[in-house]
Amino acid sequence: MAKIGVAELKARLSEHLRSVRRGGEIVVCDRNEPIARLVPYEARGSLVVREPVREYRSLGDIKLPPGVRLGVDAVEMLLEDRRREK
Repeated sequence: MAKIGVAELKARLSEHLRSVRRGGEIVVCDRNEPIARLVPYEARGSLVVREPVREYRSLGDIKLPPGVRLGVDAVEMLLEDRRREK
């Protein structure tokens, strides 16, 4: 798997795409940090879109459990925690 920078990819895009077409993989880096991976295209990928398995058609159809009473104000706890961080 080859690692190349963004500038290298831009300068020689066609050459790198030919390499990928032949089965190679390329990791594109920006300042030595990987940001993308070029791999050969497969017509049959692992992602399959299908109908929902259950009767749910949207998030609104899902029944949520009853809320939990904490006995404390969650917002006040969060604000207090943030005040301590300063």
